[in-house]
Amino acid sequence: MRKSMQVGMDAKMQECIEACQQCHDVCTTTVAHCLEMGGEHAAPDHIRMLLDCAEICQTSANFMIRMSDMHGSVCGVCAEICESCAEECERFGDDKMMQECAQVCRSCAESCQEMAAQM
Repeated sequence: MRKSMQVGMDAKMQECIEACQQCHDVCTTTVAHCLEMGGEHAAPDHIRMLLDCAEICQTSANFMIRMSDMHGSVCGVCAEICESCAEECERFGDDKMMQECAQVCRSCAESCQEMAAQM
């Protein structure tokens, strides 16, 4: 657990923050992996998707950490981008790191969807 639970923050929100932070870390690490692999892994659209996912996950976590009234809206966008990123990563079926990234993105998408639905 990266952050201690804040007063007023329920367990589901804390789980979502952790899922977003993990997704940010994994997507950022995956960018480095893809650039090293080259070829289709390093395609601009693919790298952009990974970076978009990492960025929205960090933003979503930040909105929840500070208990922003807009966190539900941001979580909804985060869920959508994480789902797209998971689909993109799944295209690389034989790459273990890409499959891990897809799994983490899907988990984050589910958690963020729950947060968005609460609003």
